[in-house]
Amino acid sequence: MSAGPAGACETAVSAHPPVLSAGRVGRPHGLDGSFYVTRPQTQLLTLGRTVLIGERTATIVRRAGTDARPIVALAGVADRDAAASLRGLELGVPAHAAPRLGEGEWWAHELEGCEVLAAGRPLGSVTRLVALPSCEALEVRGSDREGSPLLVPLVKDAVRRIDTAARRIEVDPDFLAEAMPAPARARRGGGRGD
Repeated sequence: MSAGPAGACETAVSAHPPVLSAGRVGRPHGLDGSFYVTRPQTQLLTLGRTVLIGERTATIVRRAGTDARPIVALAGVADRDAAASLRGLELGVPAHAAPRLGEGEWWAHELEGCEVLAAGRPLGSVTRLVALPSCEALEVRGSDREGSPLLVPLVKDAVRRIDTAARRIEVDPDFLAEAMPAPARARRGGGRGD
């Protein structure tokens, strides 16, 4: 069970179709208009893909480097100075043009805004996905929760069911009780053995 990379978040406002972040334009590489991509979402940076950059679209005409440090060239960006002028801009891909994910995988925009329930009790809604060292986690904020958001790891032990059509995510309350520090369990009515 996983989401698309946490950085592949919706970057457009809700009045527009969702746009997935493919990364940001980094420093130029060479003299031909190529550049490094920072915070890359490599499955969105494929040769021939059209990306949104600033107020325009451009096609990826070169893809080199590694998945961790990809190098990209865009049609219409002919030299180092042109690449440098784009530095810091977001590269986006409309969600409808993104590759299909496998069974049990979701793009971040599909989970953001979903209501999160534990044993039928609402915990809040997903505000974003957070990349952790071992997995991604849902950041859940509720109107009754003061302070820090609840982080729910996107692992089978924690998440029972995701229904994007109904905009609901069911989580395992026992897993959450085990993961929460003792003072938080006491505020919420205990944990195991109560």
